Amino acid sequence: MSTRKPKFRPEAWLASLALIAICLISLGNVIVRYATDASFAFTEEFSVFFLVLLTFAGAAVAARHNQHIRIELVEHHLPKSLLKVVYVLQWLAGMIVLGITCWYGAIFALEEYQWESLSPGLGLPNWIYVAWLPLMAAAIMIRITQNLVDRLRGKQDEEVIHES
Repeated sequence: MSTRKPKFRPEAWLASLALIAICLISLGNVIVRYATDASFAFTEEFSVFFLVLLTFAGAAVAARHNQHIRIELVEHHLPKSLLKVVYVLQWLAGMIVLGITCWYGAIFALEEYQWESLSPGLGLPNWIYVAWLPLMAAAIMIRITQNLVDRLRGKQDEEVIHES
């Protein structure tokens, strides 16, 4: 049994709810398709949205707990003084990529709102879907910053067991 503390964070709850929604929507669609030879029109549009939401929320949780896939060989063979430099460089690279994602995602969401674009499947406003992109990118930025602070202070979560 694991001794790790549970991860009760908003992103974890959001990821869980998104996964539950995907499962329920897909199951409902399969049952209706089997029973009636027709399917719900909204399932693909909502499933894709929830899958993207699940991905970003899961990335935020992983970023907070230092569980992202990365090359650890360099980290394991550096002296502690250089290790902190690597941590800051990793953080900086993440902040640049996520900052660009957040910036252009916000511009895109604003344009979708201003243009009153509608989704092709259900005709819902596209900005409802797109607005989550900068919000979740900002959440990941916050979590990688928290992780950097912990790593610089020497406080780290238990190592993740990599099974291969």
